[in-house]
Amino acid sequence: MDDRRAIGAWCLYDWANSAFACTVMAALYPPFFRAIAEADGLAAAAVTARWGLVTGLALLASALLSPVLGAVADVTGAKKKLMALFMALGTVATAAFAALPDRGWPLAGFVFAVASLGFTGSIVFYESLLPHVASAGNLHAVSTRAYAWGYLGGGLLLIVNMLWVTMPGAFGLPSVATAVRLSFVSVAVWWSVFSLPFWRRVPEPAAAARVAGGLIWRCSFAQMRDTWRDLRGYRPLLIMLAAYWLYNDGIGTIIKMATSYGGELGIGTPQMIQALVLTQLIGVPCTLLCGRLAERAGARPVLMGGLSVYAAICVLGYFMTVAWQFFLLAALVGTVQGGTQALSRSLFGSMVPRHKSAEFFGFYAMSGKFAGIAGPLLFALVSQLAGASRLSILFLLVFFVSGAWLLSRVDLAAGRAQALAVEARDRRAQPEPAPDVTANQPRRPR
Repeated sequence: MDDRRAIGAWCLYDWANSAFACTVMAALYPPFFRAIAEADGLAAAAVTARWGLVTGLALLASALLSPVLGAVADVTGAKKKLMALFMALGTVATAAFAALPDRGWPLAGFVFAVASLGFTGSIVFYESLLPHVASAGNLHAVSTRAYAWGYLGGGLLLIVNMLWVTMPGAFGLPSVATAVRLSFVSVAVWWSVFSLPFWRRVPEPAAAARVAGGLIWRCSFAQMRDTWRDLRGYRPLLIMLAAYWLYNDGIGTIIKMATSYGGELGIGTPQMIQALVLTQLIGVPCTLLCGRLAERAGARPVLMGGLSVYAAICVLGYFMTVAWQFFLLAALVGTVQGGTQALSRSLFGSMVPRHKSAEFFGFYAMSGKFAGIAGPLLFALVSQLAGASRLSILFLLVFFVSGAWLLSRVDLAAGRAQALAVEARDRRAQPEPAPDVTANQPRRPR
């Protein structure tokens, strides 16, 4: 039976870290970076291209590290410790945004890349714990609940930050710039404080094997090599990874480039923040609804419907010219963003052997991060060549269409059966513990 307190604490981490995704990644840092880059003399399209480069390189670093760290976590049983390390990196770098100078986009890009690495790295280990805190029949419900909590938590702090930015004088702040920098500090505090129940209540799964300290890295690389070699045998999982790579590329690019694109079209920062708050508020009930629909109709049909909405968003985004259209697109994103990502996570988790969860979720994260590299870089390239970003939005259609087609080819039943078979096989292969030969020995008289 599932531990409800552990599940609640696990879901609360989504509430905690979503502050970074909402306030930093989606709302305030892109225009903050834009202001710094423009102070350096860069044109609007060049700023968008630089932002795409920064986000792409940050994701590249995370993608390369994820499988290795996942293997280490499985071998050592250190999922929570590694998660804590990356969370600390993310929160400290986020707080450091407040001290950045008004000029110098390379430094602003580097500090953001460090914070982004901490954020994405912690999520690898966080998501790998999903199959351990939730039973197979509860995966979709728990995953969508966590995303809904993330929308609510991230949205609440974003509302506070929006009020600071739009009415700084009402809160005793001297300027909008000060409000923006204070918002970054609030994200670091929020992320840290609301993570505390996770560390207390979510158990650390046992290590896949007991390994001496000097052999940890050797065994981790050997396990990762074996899994990479054997991944071809996990055909349903491999197709799911490829599908996720494609459609998540489009989703991630829309999330990361939306405010930068809106700023290029002349939409003000307060309006963009209001639109993102709308996304969060709509996302809470819609994500929960996606979980309910998945329980009745299956996760894949709900996920396919979400990808269809994203394809429509790309077409509408191409024609966007005024602020109210940005609000419309934000509302549409809110209806499907949490559901598509939550159900992707739980679908993948349902086909993963639990004793290899961190390693497999490392490959899952690598797929998602490489997707996040291709999308922003393509967005930046098209923006640079066209001199504007409008055509870049339309180009994202290819990711959603091809990803949906591959998703339709995944044999979910075979994938789940294979995961159970691997778990059973590896349990049988584990050596029996040596008997305690001293247990029945007579005690020596004192």
